[in-house]
Amino acid sequence: MALENTVQLSEKYEAVMVLSGVGDALGYKNGLWEFCYSGTQMHEKLEKLGGLDKIDIKGWRVSDDTVLHIATAEALVSEWATTEELVSIMATKYKKTCAEDIWESSPGQTTTKACFMLRPLEEKGYIIPFNERGGGCGAAMRSMCIGLMFPCEDQIEMLIEIAVESGRMTHNHPTGYLGAVTAALFTAYAIQKMAPKKLGAGLLSVLPKVWEYIEKVGRDVEENKKSWATLKTVGSHI
Repeated sequence: MALENTVQLSEKYEAVMVLSGVGDALGYKNGLWEFCYSGTQMHEKLEKLGGLDKIDIKGWRVSDDTVLHIATAEALVSEWATTEELVSIMATKYKKTCAEDIWESSPGQTTTKACFMLRPLEEKGYIIPFNERGGGCGAAMRSMCIGLMFPCEDQIEMLIEIAVESGRMTHNHPTGYLGAVTAALFTAYAIQKMAPKKLGAGLLSVLPKVWEYIEKVGRDVEENKKSWATLKTVGSHI
């Protein structure tokens, strides 16, 4: 029975990775739909193509988000013994991906500029400067697989550490890397079969642990603190 459950879980993991790319390709539509900000227009365009039941996305490319998500997953399943080794592998893959693989996939400026600042062959080369304009969803879009890798309640510290460090390699601002934490955390919650109505409360309970990690590492603490006060104000009204 245990083996059967393991096989079933591995199949689900594979399906999750594939379907995330399918959804990305659908929303991206070879770059034509990515920057359409009207939900109504998107649905109208989709209906003209036959709707979800009949649409054929063969030949539709994935965006840079999926390419970087795959790079994150490859790093997670590579050989590493410490988190320092893991994030260095991620930095290597992000830099290589940005240099070679995403230029036809409409990469975001925040991500590409940050990737070229990475120095993965140097000690702490995955660290980039704090960025007051480093928000956005780029870090979140590649972080689902972190939740797949660390889905258990007793792995929350590792999930936080990897999500934060992978996120601020490109989006070194709370409104950027916290998206990575949220995407990874909600994925873990889904594996734990947490009720959707509890996800928000779960996130709010984890945010203090994220801040503890920021303080423990001691990098850009004061810069983060200024933005964190705003996030706490918003969270108190949820």
